[in-house]
Amino acid sequence: MKTSLNTIKQPIEKELDQFERHFREAMRSHVPLLDRIMYYIVRRKGKQVRPMFVFLSAKLCGEIKEASFVAASLVELLHTATLVHDDVVDDSYERRGFFSINALWKNKVAVLVGDYLLAQGLLLALKNKEFRLLEILSDAVKAMSEGELLQLEKARRLDIKEEIYYDIIRQKTASLIASACSAGAASTTKDETAIERMRLFGENIGIAFQIKDDLFDFGTDDVGKPLGIDIQEKKLTLPLIYALDNSSKSDKKHIINLIKRHNDKPEKVKEVIDFVKQSNGLEYAKNAMERYSQNAFDILDEFPEVPAREALRELVTFVTQRKK
Repeated sequence: MKTSLNTIKQPIEKELDQFERHFREAMRSHVPLLDRIMYYIVRRKGKQVRPMFVFLSAKLCGEIKEASFVAASLVELLHTATLVHDDVVDDSYERRGFFSINALWKNKVAVLVGDYLLAQGLLLALKNKEFRLLEILSDAVKAMSEGELLQLEKARRLDIKEEIYYDIIRQKTASLIASACSAGAASTTKDETAIERMRLFGENIGIAFQIKDDLFDFGTDDVGKPLGIDIQEKKLTLPLIYALDNSSKSDKKHIINLIKRHNDKPEKVKEVIDFVKQSNGLEYAKNAMERYSQNAFDILDEFPEVPAREALRELVTFVTQRKK
């Protein structure tokens, strides 16, 4: 049965509506240019997956309160700040079908907007004296920066081992979802064991989510034609790492040469994609994704059977079975 986001949202529908107002207030500025950009950012928001993780984790561990709204706003502010900065770093002019901030207002403004969002997030936590939430989210931003830098450092040599790949995605991708879940829990309970369990739950989902992204690039059966964007950008993803690790020395050398020197030629990118498929790289990555999803389900099973727990199970299914 197909899971829809509307079904998953049911236990926290009222809270998500309230959050909209809370988040808009957190974005407000007295500088007209900033206020205009904040309005633009709010308008192009995505599926609200991160606030959903915050509120469902909060509800799983207790009763939602003001601190839960602070946690959700903090997650979204810091996440948005990193996206704005990422678009500058990647020289990207589009995000989710909208122009990026740097495309419309240039890099200098985009960097300052990212800084503003980061500062707003920190101030929001401090004004509400939510020091535990501040610690959780600051750890996540630090980990995301380290993950990006580790990836940049390793990508030059195109020889990333599987354990390094996991180090990178644990920091770069999974840390934010882990912080959303642990911050949600921390907003309704002081039980550090429960908070840590929710952090691990989020980390496992984050890793599964990234592996799903890796699979998109190769056009798995349920996704359609391959994109090859990661190959063009010389990114080593799990299916490719597995294929290279299980190939002959000469094949490995040939494929790495194609990625390094011919990544702009569609026929060479297709050759890399075919090599990964023939080496069972997709099957290996899919099994890894399912393993991390199962880890997340196992952690959830340690919590009482309440509507929030079922919604979180469905949310895990949603993020690992999405079509884009």
